Order: sequence, then structure tokens, then C-alpha cells
Amino acid sequence: MALFRPDPTFYPSPRLAMQAPPESLAYVALLKVGNGRPDALAVVDVDPRSSTYGQVVDRLDLPNVGDELHHFGWNACSSALCPHMPHPHLERRYLLVPGLRSSRIYVVDTRPDPARPRIVKAIEPEEVKGRAGYSRLHTVHCGLDGIYISALGGADGDGPGGIMVLDHDTFEVLGRWEIDRGDQYLAYDFWWHLAHDVVVTSEWATPDLFEHGLRLEDLVGRRFGHRLHFWDARRRKKVATVDFGDEHQMVLELRPAHDPTKTYGFVNVVVNVNDLSSSIWVWHRSNGSWDARKVIDIPAQPADKDKLPPALQDVGAVPPLVTDINLSLDDRFLYVSCWGTGELRQYDVSDPFSPKLVSTVKLGGIADPGAHPAGHALTGGPQMVEVSRDGRRVYVTNSLYSSWDGQFYPQGLRGWLVKVDVGAEGGMEVDRDFFVDFGEARAHQVRLLGGDASSDSFCYP
Repeated sequence: MALFRPDPTFYPSPRLAMQAPPESLAYVALLKVGNGRPDALAVVDVDPRSSTYGQVVDRLDLPNVGDELHHFGWNACSSALCPHMPHPHLERRYLLVPGLRSSRIYVVDTRPDPARPRIVKAIEPEEVKGRAGYSRLHTVHCGLDGIYISALGGADGDGPGGIMVLDHDTFEVLGRWEIDRGDQYLAYDFWWHLAHDVVVTSEWATPDLFEHGLRLEDLVGRRFGHRLHFWDARRRKKVATVDFGDEHQMVLELRPAHDPTKTYGFVNVVVNVNDLSSSIWVWHRSNGSWDARKVIDIPAQPADKDKLPPALQDVGAVPPLVTDINLSLDDRFLYVSCWGTGELRQYDVSDPFSPKLVSTVKLGGIADPGAHPAGHALTGGPQMVEVSRDGRRVYVTNSLYSSWDGQFYPQGLRGWLVKVDVGAEGGMEVDRDFFVDFGEARAHQVRLLGGDASSDSFCYP
């Protein structure tokens, strides 16, 4: 008699996931800008016992030019074990890799050899736009009843943005997720509190506001997103909105507590137009209502005009530009990447309403860039951040978005991946033996074989 056994990389709780074997490979999205060549997915050996540790062992070049790889994710994860909609037959096997600019989705198979992934299907933008009415695809999460992908634009390239769903087995585009979006128009990230039937979405901008670079008049005019939206996951209806105030521009990355009994999470605001600071907020439910509170403020740093790009010379300071955050599986440490100042910060958020700064490392930055401890020069700054399941390793890359990279780092970016080791009680140290130079290819999101801190949702405490 055949038995269904869940994928061994699925874990019912975050505590058990932290006991998983360490990752051996990392998949890195590579963006190739202006050279007429397609983007790629690099496979990096991250096993310190291996003779090829810290090296690219494979590079999957895509068949089309101009996709603009950004975020990507697995087809299935630990949410497949949730009791109210289990899918024990699923495997964490396929990577769903969308093009932010092209709206095309590649389905990449990591079997039979995870170090040699291959494309098995491409979902063309016409299908995405025709079936879901969306474009400019961003975040990928494996959900209970399908694969969810957020979109920043509508079919015509404007708005509203939102979420679409793909079939778990066929990868067919099923359609738009929202039934009643209310006044939600701008979109960016999404995630959920699965055990509470709550979906959370954030706001960046419509494609006309970001694709051609950051325009100062749009920032001063406060045209970017500054709200969080809360949804009834079963009725697919927006039920609440929290407005941070329009001085807080670009409410981006959502990191809910991994403990499924909790209904709080962290989100970053890229810039306060009044003082160029960045901030971290906690959303939470209190007495049945949703609210958010600023818990971390990171100020801009004064800098000499001759060290600044033209976009910042008139202000005489480097904004931190917090563009990514990540939360360890035990909900203890929050990692904050300051793409402008070059800082990677680690906060103890055991009390989410009273974070404590534990450690900081300098990796690049606009003014006075920090070098790698092995002596490698670092262009750009810490941008995408991924945390291993056990919380002891943090992987960092340096590209934000093609047209914005050149504005803040006009000298050009060489893509890199670095690894930061974390002590049992916190504290960070850059691994001097690990440095991956991707050359002219810019590095964006990282996914770890077997899962990482931003791949899985759990339904058991």
C-alpha cells in the first residue's frame, strides 16, 4: 500500500524548522542590465565542508531578455501541513521566478539535481494579464490552496495592483484573488496570519512611478504608498486599513510573527520625506481592531557633498533607505538592511514593541563604503536579506532595482553575495571566507535549498 509522506523539508512549527539540517545551496536572482543578455538564476555552494564553498556551481540563463528578476519563491512549503487545508502530496521542488518588468513567470525544477535547476514551464505575460488582470509581478508565497503572487500593476500597466493565484499542480493562472478590495489601489508585498484567516498587504507604487527611476517630484508630492491593508482571507475582502501618514513613503516588506498564535508583524518604511529617516513599525491586533506603531527610527547621516550622487547633493545627507527586513524563525531577531548608509542592523525584538539594537556591520554604502573583511571592495549596500532556518547565518545581496541602482550608485554596481554569521545570543560577524562576486550581473533575492526564514508559514505553535 502506497503511503503519502510529506516533504521532509516541511515542518509543522517554527521551532521544529529551526532543527532542520543546514542549507547546502543558495539560489540567487541575477539581473543583467543594458548588455542585451538575459537574466539568470545562480546556484551558490554554501556548505562550508565543500571544496566549492562560496562559489557559483551553476548558472541558469533565462531564454528572454529584459525580464528584470526581483523576488521569487517556492511552489510549496510548510503551510501544506495546515489542518484546515492539507496538501501532503506537494513537494518543495519548483521555484516560481517572475520577471518584475516582463510579467513572465518561469517554473524552475530543482530535481533531480538541486545544483542543476532547469526551466520546465514559462507562463507568458499574456496569460497573466488575460486571466488575472495584473502585471509587474513581485512576491511569491506558497499558500494553502495555491501559489500566491503579488502584482504592482493592472493589465494595462497602471493599477490597481493586487494578488493572483496559481494552481499548485499545473501552475495554471487561476485568476485574481480579491473579491472586494475596497479603496486598495497600490500594492507591493503580502503575507498572512494563517491560523487567524488574515491577509496583510502593503504599498509601494504603480509602474509609472518606479520603472523609470525615482523622481523627486513624486517623493515630495507624496505619491507613494503609506498604508497597510488587512483582509478576511476566507471572504477575500478588505476589512481594515492603517494609514501611517503620507510623510512615510513606501511601506514595503511584511514580516509577520512565525508563531501562529501571534497576530503582530514588522514592516519597513523606506523614507520619511520630512527628515529622510527610515523606520520600522509593528502592526498588531488589539481589542479586535488593527493598529500599527513605529518602534525603530533610523536617521539620515550627514555627508560631504562630493561623496554624494547628484540625487542627494542638495540635501547633504545619506538616507538609510531601509529596503528589506527579515525575521528569524524564533521571532527573536529582526535584520534591517540600510541600502543607503551600508549598515546591516540586528535588533532583539523579543518584545516587539521595544526593540534593542544588538549588532551592526558595514557593507558598502553611498558615502565612505565599508569593505568586506577579506579586502573586497563593495559597491552598493546591503539590500535583500535572507536568514537560515536555524538563525545562525544571514545572506545579503546589493541590488535594489535597475533604474534606482544607477541613481544612488552612479559609479555602477558589481553584484555580490556575502554571508554573516550570528552568535547563539546575537551578534554578527561577516564570514571573511565567503564572498561571491557576480561581476556586472546584479544580485537580488536569495532562496535557500530546503527553506529559509521568509519561505514558510506555520499552523502549529
